[in-house]
Amino acid sequence: MKVGLIGLGKMGGNMARRLRQHDINVVAYNRSRKVTDALAEETGLTVADSVQALVNKLEAPRVVWLMLPAGEMTQQHIELLADLLHTGDMVIDGANSYYKDSMRRGEELVACGLKFVDAGVSGGVWGLKNGYAMMLGGEPDAIVHLEPVIRALAPENGWIHCGPMGSGHFVKMIHNGIEYGMMQAYAEGFALMRERKEFNLDLAAVAESWRHGSVVRSWLLDLTADYLENDQDLDVIEPFVADSGEGRWTALESVELGVPAPVISLALMMRFASQGKSDYGNRMLAMMRKAFGGHAVKASGE
Repeated sequence: MKVGLIGLGKMGGNMARRLRQHDINVVAYNRSRKVTDALAEETGLTVADSVQALVNKLEAPRVVWLMLPAGEMTQQHIELLADLLHTGDMVIDGANSYYKDSMRRGEELVACGLKFVDAGVSGGVWGLKNGYAMMLGGEPDAIVHLEPVIRALAPENGWIHCGPMGSGHFVKMIHNGIEYGMMQAYAEGFALMRERKEFNLDLAAVAESWRHGSVVRSWLLDLTADYLENDQDLDVIEPFVADSGEGRWTALESVELGVPAPVISLALMMRFASQGKSDYGNRMLAMMRKAFGGHAVKASGE
C-alpha cells in the first residue's frame, strides 16, 4: 500500500518512520525540503516537492494523510486536495481539529466524490516506539481501505472506528480533556507532598512506588517518575502551561450538552492561571481587601 503524507513535524516524521518500518510505501511532502530529504535518506520514502507532485506520485484510489497544525493550515490543504484529487480518493486529517470542522469538511469532500477520515492521534514523541492510539471517524468502507496503514501505526488493540465523520476528533477532544484533569491531579498531589518539608519526601521514590500496583498508576506517572529521578526541584522550568485548544473545546462541550465536567474545566482554568491570565484579577482582589480591611498590599517587584 502507498500513502501520501503531508507534514513531517515531530509526530508526522515519526509516523513516516513507523510506516516505512512496516513496509508501507510513503510519498511525503513537507514545507522544508531539507526535512523530507533527510527522512528519505533514512527511511527510503519518496520525496515530493509540492502537493501536486505528491498527488501525481500516488495511484488511485489515492490516500493522503495530513499531519499539519489544526486550523487554517489544515483547511488550506484540504481545499487544495479537493481540487487535485479524483473520485474515490481519500483524505485523512490527523490534526487535533475541532470535530465540528471535521464534520463540515467531511461533508464538503464527500460532495466532491472524495472520502474523508478524521483521525484523533495520541502517542506524542513516543509513538514511533510504542505506536499511536487512533480514534477514527468516517464511513466503514473508508476505514476498511485504510486498515493496513492504521495497523502499521497503532499498537495492537490501540485503535477504534468511533463512528461517522467527526466522531474520531470528538473522542480525541474528550481524551485530551481527561488528560488535562489527570495531569492537574498529579501536579497538585506532588506539590502538596513537596510542601510538607519536615517529612523530606523523596518524590521520585514515591512516584516509582506508585507505578507498581497503585490504582493511580499510568503512563503519565511513568513519565513523571522518570523526570523526578533527575530533577525534583524543577527550578529550570518556567511555571507556564500552554493549552492546545482541545481542553477548551471539551469544557465548552460540557456547557453545550449540559453535562457537568468540573475537574476538566478547573484544570483548564489552572492552565490559564499559569499563563498570567489571573494576574489582573488577583491584583483586584488585593486592592479590594486593602479597601475594606486596610490589609497591606505587596508592591510589584517586592
